[in-house]
Amino acid sequence: MTMIKSIIQKNGFIILDGALATELEKSGCDLNHRLWSAKILAEDPDMIKHVHQLYFEAGADCTITSSYQAVPDGFLQAGFSPEAANKLIQLTFSLAVDARDAFWESYSGTDRPKPFVAASIGPYGAYLADGSEYRGGYGLTKEELMAFHRPRIDLLIRAGADFFACETLPSLLEAEALASLLADYPGVRAWFSFSCKDGAHISDGTPIETCAAMLDKADAAEAVGINCTPIVYAEELIRRIRQTTAKPVVVYPNSGEEYDASTNQWYGDSSVASFQERAEAWIDRGAGLIGGCCRTGPDEIRQLEALRRRQQSETNRP
Repeated sequence: MTMIKSIIQKNGFIILDGALATELEKSGCDLNHRLWSAKILAEDPDMIKHVHQLYFEAGADCTITSSYQAVPDGFLQAGFSPEAANKLIQLTFSLAVDARDAFWESYSGTDRPKPFVAASIGPYGAYLADGSEYRGGYGLTKEELMAFHRPRIDLLIRAGADFFACETLPSLLEAEALASLLADYPGVRAWFSFSCKDGAHISDGTPIETCAAMLDKADAAEAVGINCTPIVYAEELIRRIRQTTAKPVVVYPNSGEEYDASTNQWYGDSSVASFQERAEAWIDRGAGLIGGCCRTGPDEIRQLEALRRRQQSETNRP
């Protein structure tokens, strides 16, 4: 049994963390830069560690590293040396592990699994910093995408990572590239989650069922799902994913607001007020890993923790 399935079987579902950048901005960090949250790795790494700790305290079983937009080329273009860029990428993993270990050392309960760390592999579009992760269609080949992602994966594995979050993927081709790339690393596993433009298609227009069917055959993929997708589409997307894979479904949508890459601003209405109610429906549809993406925070994770306690209490009731 895989690690993911084992935790789900014991605890009902896995609670992921919420948005990193949202909490950094709430703390006063300026992310208006092409490195986005990766900028804070050099400026104030303890702030990133603090956000990880907030999510563990809220109930998260897993935190996602701050490597989403941290790639060698991005740091080099921002003026960092190759050595500094490599160290900052590896720092993303050690910050998350240190936060996890500090939390677990002080935790006295016995009602939750020891949290694990998923090393974030954001899409090529995140490096472009122009909103391409919500469009896809970079004009690159599979081999070029593999060559782009390999250095960061190498660095994170050398730092100790053995589980990855291949997230906000806008295209089937990029998912295929990452699945092929991870096959070169025995024992390394990942979840694959897509950005979607509606309740049926990922950002490049591919049906989500097609993506799930492809990853159902990929040994490295322990879970398949969606993230940074408007919350209103999540339930239908889970249903469609379930049609072509029995692997656990991961879902961590954004608040439902829309992102304007030209201004680096979110606008529109948030739908997180009913987060717990929606999450219960996602579980009924078959979701096994649940968290939040952009514009969500510790409050949403606390709602998930309360939901799991309630469900466990109902299960154990005589």
